Formats: sequence, C-alpha cells, structure tokens
Amino acid sequence: MDGTVAAGPVEGELLAAARGGEGRAFGLLVEPHLRALHLHCYRMLGSFDDADEALQEALLRAWRALGTFQERAPLRHWLIRIATNACLKAIERKGRQPATTGEIDYLQPYPDDLLTEAVADPAAVVEGRESVALAFIVALQRLPATQRAALILKDVLGWRSAEVADLLGSSAPAVDSLLQRARGTLGAAAGPRRPLDGQDEAVLGRFVDAWRRCDFAAIAAVLHEDAVLRMPPDLVVVHGRGEVTRFLATVPAGGRLDLFTLTETRANGHRAFAAYLPEGDTGTAHGCGLTVCTVAGDRIATVTGFRVPSLFARFGLPYVRSAAVRSCAVPGRPAGG
Repeated sequence: MDGTVAAGPVEGELLAAARGGEGRAFGLLVEPHLRALHLHCYRMLGSFDDADEALQEALLRAWRALGTFQERAPLRHWLIRIATNACLKAIERKGRQPATTGEIDYLQPYPDDLLTEAVADPAAVVEGRESVALAFIVALQRLPATQRAALILKDVLGWRSAEVADLLGSSAPAVDSLLQRARGTLGAAAGPRRPLDGQDEAVLGRFVDAWRRCDFAAIAAVLHEDAVLRMPPDLVVVHGRGEVTRFLATVPAGGRLDLFTLTETRANGHRAFAAYLPEGDTGTAHGCGLTVCTVAGDRIATVTGFRVPSLFARFGLPYVRSAAVRSCAVPGRPAGG
C-alpha cells in the first residue's frame, strides 16, 4: 500500500498519546486487534500457549517501534507484520523444523468462543472457523516457516503478493513460487476447511452418546475405518477403527468410560468435550483432557485428546468440579475392526 491511511479521530488521538509515551493509550489503541493478532499467531505456531508468548513479544515490539508507524497502511496491517516476524523468530528460537513426519507434540486446540472476537466482520466468522480447522492447523505446521507465513498472509488474510514480499524481504515472483510450493505440500492434507453441518453434529452426538454408555460396539460403528487417535503432547498415535476402539476399551480408566463426566464445548470449528475423572470418594473430579473430533463423511475421522491442564481455563472450564458418575453396563470388549 503506497497511500497514507487516515486513522479515525479516536484512533488518531490514542496514537498521538501513545507516541507521547502513554501506556494506557497504547493499550486502548491495540485492544480491538488483540484477538485477530492472537489467532494469526496461533495459525503460525499451532499452539495457544506459544501464540500467547508471540503476541506479548509482538506488542512489546510494537510499543518500542510505534514512532516508526507511518500510517501508510491500517494499524492492524502494521501489527500483523510485527506479529508475523515475532512468530518467525519464535519458530527459529525453538528450533522447530517442518513436521514432515511424526506427531506434533506442541499442538493445542483453539476455543470457538474466541473466534467470534477475532473476526471483526460477523459475516466472516464462518470463514474464520474454516481457516482454523484442526487439520488445516496441522497441515500448516508441515510447511517451512516462510512458506507458512506467505500462505497465511495471502490465502487467509488476503494480502497482495507484493505486501507479503515486502514483509519477507523477497520479491513478488519469489512469494508466488513459495505459495505454489506451500499449496502443493498442503494438498488434501489439510482436509475440508468448512464448518460442521447437521450430519456432522449427528455423527459426533452418536460418538459422545456411545462413550457415555460404554457401548464399544457403537463406538466402533461410528469410527471411520482409517480413524486415528492422538494425544498431544504425548507422542501417542493409534491407527484404525479396531485399534482405536480397543484403546478406548482398555486404556482410559481401564475402559470404564462411564466414570468420566463429559462437558461439551467447541474448538477449531469442531465439536469437543472436556473429560473429568472422579478423585476417589471426595465427590470431586479433576480434568483429564479435552477431546476434539473431526468427521469425514458419516464417520469420525480423528479423535485428538489434548492432555494439557491449562487448556481448561482457556476454554472457560473449571479444572476441578463435582463428580457426576453414571453407572452403565459395559458391553463386551471389541473383537476387531
């Protein structure tokens, strides 16, 4: 963008005050952009906690560099530039290479409630959910950092190639080449970038109902033949309907899924639930993890159980709650796929 973008009267006053050293004015100036910046950092880094750190780093850089903001682009555009560079530095500092193989142990979910706050235009909320779908976030982590940045800036945020090139210190043709390689790598790996529909909700409802009833035959019936179960940050991965069903029938609480209290929520545009397990006879239950399911056709494709205690607070959920155990007869253990 070559032309100067005039700030609104309130933003202009806050900008002037912030440039004069008023920290409160700076806070008010950037507040409308915080959720969008955080979501951008999450797409880049794949971790809610890492996005928190990168956002704080970006805000510190913005505060120190505010005198260099020439108002040739909207403030959010300038802040996205700074946040992108903070993320690229974080990736380099953590020594993270593209996750071309194996599991992503730092992967974390993103609360749906925050997506509506991150997208200024209500009509774009659905698009925001599509571009934060769990499969898409995983696929992004399989790209080199500069390809990842270029693809997010161009395909998700709608920047021009010349703008991306200016940020990356490259040329527009080089950026277009980066994008071509990035899109080729993603291919079908990102899965469908779309919100849940009624059929998806019904499939997930069947899975949760079968879980609560300890009905492993019903669980197997709702799983895709090639279903995958993961449990970041542990490098646990279970492949196939039969193996996933066997895992659920034997590992969590020894297969007593009825011991868990499930609280439904939403993450990355997907239906999700938090699982609590009673602590002896105390009458309380502690959080065990947050599970996000994705659907392919009319079956569950992936079950990702995030075993990170801090996620409960992120989703506005208590880590300790009263126990609500339901007794159920456990059907026979699964015999296979």
